[in-house]
Amino acid sequence: MTPPVSRGFLGRRQPAATAGRLPPGQYETRDFPVLSAGPTPRTPLAVWDFTLRGADGRSARWTWDEFVALPRETITKDIHCVTKWSKFGTVWEGISVDTLLSEAAAKGVEPSPYVLARSDGGYTTNLPLADVTGGKAWVAFMYDGAPLAPEHGGPARLLVPHLYFWKSAKWVRELRLMESDAPGFWESLGYHNYGDPWREQRYAGDE
Repeated sequence: MTPPVSRGFLGRRQPAATAGRLPPGQYETRDFPVLSAGPTPRTPLAVWDFTLRGADGRSARWTWDEFVALPRETITKDIHCVTKWSKFGTVWEGISVDTLLSEAAAKGVEPSPYVLARSDGGYTTNLPLADVTGGKAWVAFMYDGAPLAPEHGGPARLLVPHLYFWKSAKWVRELRLMESDAPGFWESLGYHNYGDPWREQRYAGDE
């Protein structure tokens, strides 16, 4: 099939000092490019909330103040965009999905094999539960020591740094646990269902 977005140039030569950190086909940038599928939502914190919903409909919900009062972590990770840029050593602060699941369990929310992240603006992306647990994913609300800017997904975005960055849903408002997998926005338009940058899983059909 024809890729929905051009694969672009073949990439730049990797400096020896960073070659081990750059997945195939990527180049390092010092900027933080802004890429979005639509307008930037700007939800006031007074009405913002976050929900973790089980497959049976049970849910846990937090207001902004309740959410940021949860145990938080500082995370330093390299990130990799499907459009071929990588940014090293990004520093975030947020709540791990492990913590959210633990808090939700007290309200009867049970884990399921898959997760669908849902965002303001209607964006969705799907992930296996195993890829957002075990210290692999967070809901981040700080970047580089400051509140996360709206153009980068603020007030809060999903952060799943070991996968291509479209999986780190901006403006995230809900994680829905599911018994079976279902493609999200870009996945339904021809992007890879999983998105491992080290295997160059950019588009459907990539190994």
